[in-house]
Amino acid sequence: MISAKEKDRAKKIFGLFKKEYPKVKPALNFRSPFELLIATILSAQCTDARVNVVTEALFKKYKSPQDYLKVTQEELERDIYSTGFYRQKTKSIRNCCSILVEKYNSKVPADFDTLTKLPGVGRKTASVVAGNAFNIPAIAVDTHVIRLSNLLGFVNTKNPIEIEKVLKELLPKKDWVNSSHWLASHGRKVCIARKPKCEICVVANLCPHFNRK
Repeated sequence: MISAKEKDRAKKIFGLFKKEYPKVKPALNFRSPFELLIATILSAQCTDARVNVVTEALFKKYKSPQDYLKVTQEELERDIYSTGFYRQKTKSIRNCCSILVEKYNSKVPADFDTLTKLPGVGRKTASVVAGNAFNIPAIAVDTHVIRLSNLLGFVNTKNPIEIEKVLKELLPKKDWVNSSHWLASHGRKVCIARKPKCEICVVANLCPHFNRK
């Protein structure tokens, strides 16, 4: 059970993040739910910046699920090679596109649970697509969210499902989607893994990690 005191601390922290990063948006470039789905699959173990470089050409070549199924596995592997784990990602993309064509009229379903059942789509990917493409309240737990949630003392676990559960208890639904963006923005700009800039951190006084120093 999360205490009222802890909920109040979380409210203050995310209130400061909201002021610090007022115009947050997904780091991945996309123009449709389908493009976001593909980009998020490619982002596994890869930087968003690299994915954006790859998808700039990829999305011109492949515009629908059918397009990804028309080419050979080898050709698609070459197109996404620089994102890493390209063989597995190619299989996931093609299997996912096959299901979209067969079951969903080539459309990405606007339902969280249905998204998680697509090949290659876990809770994180489903949360990214649900939240950013369909405005469905969801929290995408990426490496930044895992690291900062622990540093800020909200959790003491690396388990994404447990972290998602705690954050959803701490935050109002209207902030779920942006909470991931706020944490990611802060993780990239201030709370950098190798050398955090605690001296300029807007939530330093509310951070147990800073106060232990």
